[in-house]
Amino acid sequence: ERRRARHVLGLLRLELGRLPVTEGGLNFLWVVDFPLFEGLDEAGNPIPAHHPFTMPHEEDLGLLEAGELLEVRSQAYDLVVNGWELGSGSVRIHRREVQEMIFATLGIGADEAQSKFGFLLDAFRFGAPPHAGFAFGMDRLVAVLAGEENIREVIAFPKTQSGADPLTGAPTTIDDRHLEELGLRVLPPKQ
Repeated sequence: ERRRARHVLGLLRLELGRLPVTEGGLNFLWVVDFPLFEGLDEAGNPIPAHHPFTMPHEEDLGLLEAGELLEVRSQAYDLVVNGWELGSGSVRIHRREVQEMIFATLGIGADEAQSKFGFLLDAFRFGAPPHAGFAFGMDRLVAVLAGEENIREVIAFPKTQSGADPLTGAPTTIDDRHLEELGLRVLPPKQ
């Protein structure tokens, strides 16, 4: 399966060839043309590689319509420096007919799409400009610049594997008054 092969090859790359992060200067790379779908689930529906709102390449819409789903490229991108992913993003779908086609391809029927995403589909009636998003990891860039192999070395308040913060003692219990004020309650963990 393509998804598993990519994952295993990525792990192999990390295991075999991790040079010091700043050896040879800073080498930036844009990774583009990701597949829109990374495989099929048990029901035979495609699995979005990024998220179901990523715009396919315009020239690949015919592949989508023809059912050649694993050949469709997305307008998603990563910024990598010295093997570290610094940021990731995508152009969002901005046309109703494309979003409806993606939902249908994912097995989301028209009624379900309207129920869950009607606000978005309805907004497309008024027009939406092409738009994109990008999330940048400043902490990752600092790790590369500092020559660190572990991002935790440059995070001001790193967490443990369990999510605890040794410096502040977080997480702590929440005062009942605050829970009540927000209309929340704490449930015991499921056994």
